[in-house]
Parts: sequence; C-alpha cells; structure tokens
Amino acid sequence: MQLTFRIFFLFLCLTGTAQNQKYQSLLLDSSLSDNANAIVRIDEMNIHLSSYNEMSYEVNQVVTILNSKGNSFGVNRVGYDKEKKIKDLEVYIYDNLGNEIDHIKKRDFEDVSVNDGISLYNDDRMLVNRYTPVSYPCTIALHYTIETSDTGFFPQWYFVSDYNVSVEESRYTINYSDYGIKPQIKEYNLEEIQVSKKESEGIITYEAADIKAYRPEQMAPSFSKIIPRLRVQLKQFSLKGETAEFNDWKDFGLWVNNSLLKDRSNLNAETTSKVKSLVSGVSDTLERAKIIYKYVQDNTRYISVQIGIGGWKPISALDVDKVKYGDCKGLSNYTRALLKAAGVESYYTVIQAGNGKIDFEQDFAGLQGNHAILTIPYKNEYYWIDCTSQVHPFGFLGDFTDDRKALVVKPEGGELIKTASYLNEQNFQGINGEYILDPVGNILGFVKISTKGVQYDNRFGLEKESPEDVVKYYQNTWNNINNLKLDDYSFENDKDQVLFTETVTFKASNYASISGNRILFSVNAFNNNSFVPNRYRNRKFPFEITRGYLDEDTLLIKLPDGYKIEAVPEAFNEENEFGHYKVSFEPKEEGHSIVYKRSLFIKNGFYPKEKYGDYREFRKMTAKMDNSQIVLVKK
Repeated sequence: MQLTFRIFFLFLCLTGTAQNQKYQSLLLDSSLSDNANAIVRIDEMNIHLSSYNEMSYEVNQVVTILNSKGNSFGVNRVGYDKEKKIKDLEVYIYDNLGNEIDHIKKRDFEDVSVNDGISLYNDDRMLVNRYTPVSYPCTIALHYTIETSDTGFFPQWYFVSDYNVSVEESRYTINYSDYGIKPQIKEYNLEEIQVSKKESEGIITYEAADIKAYRPEQMAPSFSKIIPRLRVQLKQFSLKGETAEFNDWKDFGLWVNNSLLKDRSNLNAETTSKVKSLVSGVSDTLERAKIIYKYVQDNTRYISVQIGIGGWKPISALDVDKVKYGDCKGLSNYTRALLKAAGVESYYTVIQAGNGKIDFEQDFAGLQGNHAILTIPYKNEYYWIDCTSQVHPFGFLGDFTDDRKALVVKPEGGELIKTASYLNEQNFQGINGEYILDPVGNILGFVKISTKGVQYDNRFGLEKESPEDVVKYYQNTWNNINNLKLDDYSFENDKDQVLFTETVTFKASNYASISGNRILFSVNAFNNNSFVPNRYRNRKFPFEITRGYLDEDTLLIKLPDGYKIEAVPEAFNEENEFGHYKVSFEPKEEGHSIVYKRSLFIKNGFYPKEKYGDYREFRKMTAKMDNSQIVLVKK
C-alpha cells in the first residue's frame, strides 16, 4: 500500500513537471525571440462545417509575452451575436517556469457592446478580459468554441497575426460533411514560410512551424498584402438567416439586387413630387444628379445601423425620408431612389473602403465590402458619389474609396469596376507668394496655396475650423518659421473644379540667422520637405508609394537694403523612376530679390526591395536641397 502511494505521488510530480516544462520560457527557441515581443506557441483553429448554415470552430491559442510591447496578447476578446454563440471560454496564465498563476473562466469576462461610436443600432457584442503581466516572460493560454448559423463570413487565417510576433506552431483545419459544401480557399504569400497542406475526404489541414517575427519596415505594403494567409469562402452560405449562393461577382450582384435591395426604394408621393420640382427645367441628367446630391447633403445625416441583416441590407428609402438619417447603405439606397424619381440612372455599389486600398479580387467572389456608395453612368463615364458625406463635392471620393475595384450592382448582376483614382500629378499643390526679408531677419509677406486631388481632401476642412485652430494649423505646418503670426487669411472652396485655395498674409520675427555682417536663411519657408526613409541593412519587404503627388512652388524674396548675395545654391534637376526634383534660385533687380522655383514630383508605384536604397538616396537629396540656404553679406 505504501509503495503504491509512493508510485502515485511520483506520477503526480512527473505530470506536474511535464506541465511546467510545456510552458517554461527557458525552453523557447532563441531564434524565435529575435525582433519578437511575443511568441505564439500554438495557434490552432479546428472548424466543423455541418451544412451551409451550421458551423462550429474551436480555437486554442497559447502565447508567451516577452515584454510590455506584447501586452496586447493579454487582452482577449471573443465576439458574439444572435447567430453566434460562445462555448467553453477560458484562459490560463502561466509564469516564467510554467506554473499556473491564474485561471479565468467565462463568467469572469466582461460582456460589452461592440460600440463603434456612430451606430444607432448595433447587436454585436463581445466578451473581454484584460490581463496585464506583472513579470516577463509570461504565458497566456486561450481556449473557446463558437457555434453559429452564419457561414457567410467564414473564419479566415493569418499564420502570423502582427509584426514582432513569432510563431512556433500554426494549424488551421476545416472538416466539412459533404463535398457539396467544400469551401473555396485562396492562398497568399505561403512561399514566405514552410507550410504543409494535407487534404483527404472531408478534411483540409494547413500546418506551419517556426515562423520568425517580421520586423516592421517603413513604406512596406499593407500587412495583408505581404503576410502568409488564407481566405476562405462558401459558395452557398447563410447570413443572418438569409440564404445566398453565388459563383462569381455577377451572381453576387444579383443576390444584392434581388434580396437586399428588393422593395427598398419606394418613395411617397409628396417626396416624389418635391424631387420633380427640384429638377424642373434641368434637362442634363448629370446636373440633375448634382441637385439631388446636394439635397441629400443638406437634408440627411449619417449614422450607422448594424443590427441583424442590417449590416448588409439598407433600411428602406421611405424610412430614411422620414427620419432624415441613415447609414451608408440606407443613404445610398435613398439617394438612388431620389435619382430615379428625377429620371437619373444610378447603381448601388459595394466597396471596401479605407486608406489601405483593398481591392475586390476578380477571381474570388465572396462576401466582401464595408461601405456602400453610388455609381452614376453618364456619357460613357462613371461618376461616383459617397452619400454619407455632407461636405465633399459631387463626384469626389477622396482617398477613402478611390483607386480600387468596387462591385457595381446592376439589374443584370454585379460588375467589378475601378473607381476614380487620385494619383501622381492629380494630387497637386501649388504655392505662389512673396516675402520681404529685413536687416534683422524678420519676414513679412503672403502666399496663395492651391490644392487638388487628395491634397484638396487634406485641406478643404480648414474652412470649417475656428480662427484659433487655423492659426495652430499653419504654425504646425510651417514649423520651420519661428514666431509666426497671421495677419489675415481667406479660403475659397471651388467644388465644381474641386480646387481649394488658401490666401495667407503673415509675419515672423527672427526667421533668418544673423552672424556678424552676414544673414543666412532658407528660401523654402512654406514647403520644406525633410522626409528621408529609414535605413535598413537587410530589408525584407518591397516598398510602395501609394499615391504620388506634385508640388510646385514659386516665391519672390525681396532682400534687405545694404546687403548683397554672397552665396546661393546652384540650380538642380534630377529625374528618375521615382519622380523628379527641380529647383532654381534666380537673382532679379540687380540682386535686390530672388525668384525661387521648386518642383517635387513623387510617383506612385510598387517597387522591389532592391530599389529602396536608390529611393532613400533620392529623398536624402530632396531634403538637403529643401534646406539649402542663401548667404547675404553687407555691402
């Protein structure tokens, strides 16, 4: 009996030791710690697809946090809604030696609404637990199971979740009940890692191991473009109780048109009559569209509605007309109804909005898109309007939805069409002005700034700012001008030409430096671009210039009496695959003034990592030339 007890006690000790060793930080592969704030020990999802409207998936994730920069892994969030139920949620916390120090159960999680700050209705919720390590390394093990009837947004898979995170083991498995519901899978960037794919009847498994942390690099493409990942989609699926089936984007558009937009565009007789009176006497359909767009801007406001199928189906035009607000779907559908009453054809359009410019993929149709706009055909062109904006000009999208494929929903089905693009010279800024330099280094003058494209989008909001905020804006923008004071300013927003013009008169003391009988000053007072990309010894990723722009400056500088030019930079002109830089300093009026001309053009493009050094040298040169100085000496 005593011997049996000793054997049992020894077994318990050995079992406990094994458990400790499993999560001991000392056993980590040191190569995975390089550039890492956290190491994912295991990241596993096991999906069971029973039918097109019944799915469950089990998640197991164990992460060792190495330092405070990895603390985000101590925040565990699991979302749910009416269709998605959370089962078996728990978290274990282990110390550096692998000893369990905490066990957090489902009841310990905080139940919160997923509040985006703009939604009037939102039934998405999540369970949240926040754990802040008291010492490092520590290990957090998360386990939960989801059961859902929603299969439209099928769980996607990232083999690496973020920069500065390495992965010991990653596993993604799909179990499906019959071949008819076998999901489509698209692979991205898997050549970057050692990954295996195993497929047998009813089971697909991807496995990867020992993925070293990716270090963030300046100007790298968006994370989703470069990271190893899988995108998964069912041809037939359920979304908030509604069934959909499509093989391509044409089918997707038919589903949106016939299911989501059906009976959503009716208007009452009073509104229809008002629309007709607004466009009475206007024969051109584009001019009619502009009138209706302004009416929507003046009479509605944006507020999100994310409840049930409302995340995809717009509220009816009748309801928007009544309450005078709606989300992007509701306002787009409402505007479409008004345009129809005005005799203008338009198409409801689904798009992936955001500065990252995420495209719909021609060969992989699936539930995608986070925004709705309208497309108006006119004389073999398409005009795009965002009905949520109360300030943007007609036909101007800005960088939120430009230069990407969108799903245009036509009666005959969906069609992917690229939206208007604001690239390169279209993103224009012109500065024209003059200033007077006095003998003690003060300056006084005016500038006129004209912007188009995305540069317009970045500037036209100034007209709505308070005088105090306008002054702060110029002081921050022209931060190389000490003691800047504005005497006056005015703005002109030409929405027809999508052109914003700023006229500013100013003064500043001690702009130039006085050294004995010499004055030194930088000619470029208003557009001094000092950007130089970071240096990397062994860059991993390509780099991307997402937009490009053109800046052109012309300044007349009047020099103080009693001084002459002692040194002036030489004119410079360089053109290469990234753009051009041109600058000249031309004395006028027998040396009493200088005309400064500068042109900086940066071209958008996706460039291999081998060219990064060349681009960096180009920007070092432009920064140096922008900071070049003129030296005056007393006569």
